Amino acid sequence: MTKKTLRVLMPQWQGGYNPNYTFGAELLAWLAPENDQPLVRVPVREDDGVPLANDNGVYGRKELLEQLDAADHLIRAHQPDRVVMFGGDCLVEQAPFAYLNERYEGEMGLIWIDAHSDLVQIDGYDRGHTLPLGNLLGEGDAEFAKRVKMPLKPENVFIAGLSEPTPEEGAVIGEAFERLGISMKETDTAMIQRLGIRTADAQETAKSTESIKAWIRESGIKHLAIHVDLDVLDPREFRSLLFAKPNEPYTYSPPGRLKFARLAELLRELSEETDVVGLGFTEHTPWDAINLKNMLAQIPILNG
Repeated sequence: MTKKTLRVLMPQWQGGYNPNYTFGAELLAWLAPENDQPLVRVPVREDDGVPLANDNGVYGRKELLEQLDAADHLIRAHQPDRVVMFGGDCLVEQAPFAYLNERYEGEMGLIWIDAHSDLVQIDGYDRGHTLPLGNLLGEGDAEFAKRVKMPLKPENVFIAGLSEPTPEEGAVIGEAFERLGISMKETDTAMIQRLGIRTADAQETAKSTESIKAWIRESGIKHLAIHVDLDVLDPREFRSLLFAKPNEPYTYSPPGRLKFARLAELLRELSEETDVVGLGFTEHTPWDAINLKNMLAQIPILNG
């Protein structure tokens, strides 16, 4: 029986408070191989220059909740067996992965391939894209988490590609956090230990997939969703990332360490190991294309 796959374009930017994620999502969906899979677009409020309100520790809470509900409605209307997500900030993953875990009766596995865990609230940073994995586990932000009808089991989650800061990076990040008054209620390391989530840092992920494959086999994962935050990639090799903005270093978290070829190999290996029912790509920031698009918008003959 052929499984129905739905593609979802969700050009959400409010979760990272970064309007560039909109164009990044649209370009991702355009770059993906063409086939007969239906594509739906989640309506997202465009950036109109009006600052987002910080509502109880999350910028744009109202818009994010409305867009989350819209994504959930569209996906459930189609009742797919598989979902491919093009984002947008990392919070776009909540609706499809929550739906899929219900679809597979709470037994779905999830690989979170990301330089950062996306588990915890960061006071003073207040962006929703730090919380999607926490929400999916029934933790995170209460208002978002309550929309996950069947939270994922911690033992069914594996975080791969985590970047530990070098001493130099740690000092810079610490100074930036102190300057802006940013702190964590609970560190991601503490939550990972409390919940017993399996992990592999970037160095281990770069060398081998064996720990992930062993987890899949030991846990009996028959259906798997994969989250890919493109920030997991090394910005020296792949430039379409937040960390690679020309002439403006990003100093609030360590950059990704994975090579492009290794990420592609990892995704192929996981697809051979079990049934991949969900796949999401997020936080694509194609600086060259963004800058060229902005330049073209200033040319009179193109706007007449």
